[in-house]
Amino acid sequence: MPEAPKNIPEFDCCGGSVKIYDKNRKALQFIEEVTSNADEVQKQVLSEILSRSANVEYLQRYGLDGRTDRETFKKVVPVVTYEDLKPDIDRIANGDTSPILCSKPISEFLTSSGTSDGERKLMPTIEEELQRRSLLYSLLMPVMNQFVPGLDKGKGMYFLFIKSEAKTPGGLVARPVLTSYYKSSHFTDRPHDPYTNYTSPNETILCPEPYQSMYSQLLCGLYQNTKVIRVGAVFASGFIRAIKFLEKHWHLLCNDIRTGTIDPIVTDPTVREAVMKFLEPNPKLADFVEAECGKDSWRGIIIRLWPNTKYIDVIVTGTMSQYIPTLDYYSNGLPLVCTMYASSECYFGLNLNPLSEPSEVSYTLIPTMCYYEFLPVNRKNGFTGSFSKPVSLEEKENQDLVDLVDVQLGQEYELVVTTYAGLYRYRVGDILRVAGFKNKAPQFNFVCRKNVVLSIDSDKTDEVELQNAVKNAANHLMSFDATLNEYTSYADTSTIPGHYVLYWEISLSGETSIPPSIFEDCCLTVEESLNSVYRQGRVQDKSIGPLEIKIVESGTFDKLMDYALSQGASINQYKAPRCVKYAPIIKLLNSRVVANYFSPKCPKWVPGHKQWCT
Repeated sequence: MPEAPKNIPEFDCCGGSVKIYDKNRKALQFIEEVTSNADEVQKQVLSEILSRSANVEYLQRYGLDGRTDRETFKKVVPVVTYEDLKPDIDRIANGDTSPILCSKPISEFLTSSGTSDGERKLMPTIEEELQRRSLLYSLLMPVMNQFVPGLDKGKGMYFLFIKSEAKTPGGLVARPVLTSYYKSSHFTDRPHDPYTNYTSPNETILCPEPYQSMYSQLLCGLYQNTKVIRVGAVFASGFIRAIKFLEKHWHLLCNDIRTGTIDPIVTDPTVREAVMKFLEPNPKLADFVEAECGKDSWRGIIIRLWPNTKYIDVIVTGTMSQYIPTLDYYSNGLPLVCTMYASSECYFGLNLNPLSEPSEVSYTLIPTMCYYEFLPVNRKNGFTGSFSKPVSLEEKENQDLVDLVDVQLGQEYELVVTTYAGLYRYRVGDILRVAGFKNKAPQFNFVCRKNVVLSIDSDKTDEVELQNAVKNAANHLMSFDATLNEYTSYADTSTIPGHYVLYWEISLSGETSIPPSIFEDCCLTVEESLNSVYRQGRVQDKSIGPLEIKIVESGTFDKLMDYALSQGASINQYKAPRCVKYAPIIKLLNSRVVANYFSPKCPKWVPGHKQWCT
């Protein structure tokens, strides 16, 4: 298997940048080798995983008997979802340390933004996975430097945050994958590298209080504004929240820059100490920031405040594409760069053409990260972009999935992975389209998450969950002899933070009008019924705004059907969409709104799974 590039010291004793070229060359050579020998690498990866896992209970259960060849593996090991693995994962979470899924000890659980029974999915991981994640990170800037040279000459202003973590009954930590990485020595003790030279000290990133973390990171970014050559966050929504935070708090930030102090609202002593190491009074910079932020328009505020910025590094594929117009407004059209493709299950690949338009972004899967398979899918016609399976995997467990090098250009697939940490033929739920090839390794457009209808930030709400939440809320109408005739939904990102909007068409049998407080109770009931990722976004992260219910005139959904039929939909197959995104449909719905109501308070949420808290 091609050898991964090693960490190379960046500077000689005289401070000269003498190793960057060599490091970049080795990283690009590694990409070239693994993509040129993609199938051979994949065979070795699977063989290595299965050899190490020969004694695990899960593989013995299916009679693999230590064999490591692809043919036997595909014949005896089924394709599975999280629900299939949940009993085994629960055993590990409850303290069973026997080799159930992996021969190496499970070091922690990574909590997915996908949910099961309303709670975050728990993805087992092992200590060495941090090395694989670090490898992928190490490839990003050598690729980027081919397109935007000189990135070693300045700093990156990235808004990075940790999220809450919990412990399972068995004592394992459960937390998001990025929180795990930022708290690891791979990040905190990283060697000096001009490509990971950020304006934010580690202490500001590791601050658990979201307001203090955001405030201190913005303060550091503004104070070093002329050194900033790239800006970003993980998701587009997170970066826009930072700009909105600046809109609200720039007066306080300017005062801190002017006086060389940090506002008392930042109480974390490690944050204060880290920031005060370099913060000195700078009245001239404070006047500049104050003048720019005080102007009537914030168009282009990013390049006005950080004039040397070359691009914005954020995810704008999938549901994040809804934020592209806002990013363009604040940046005056700076390039939007999506660098990598990863999930809680595994890190997968990177974008080898990072300056491509957001609609054309494709990711090259790195063959050393895990063993890949692909399940062909067929998209149904309709508003929601739902998918149908070509065959029932339940009825045909031994289905032959397509290997990495055998995918077809233009075809859409669901990603299936086998990882070093104990997932075998696991359906990730991402729908990918083959856009091209790098040597023998395919490049994929990210199409969507399967079955997700609503998403503002890292939340993912599917149709079944939304239906149950609406059903629970509609019970409030019964005492008024009212019924919910139809509904649909919309992820409104015109304000920051964005929020869910439900359009309800109701009928009244009685003469008693429904008080506004009842509809507000309906809003809150919907939120209380949604998954823990959504509720965390509302309560702790403040990344999602209060849910809104808009009551529409009687006959609105008939008008919606008329519109769909005028656009070519079949009357025999039409059903009201449970989520809408198309601007003319949203305009039609909004034109018939007679009243609207918001959730009066945040729903309940606590870290960890609810069964761990009882």
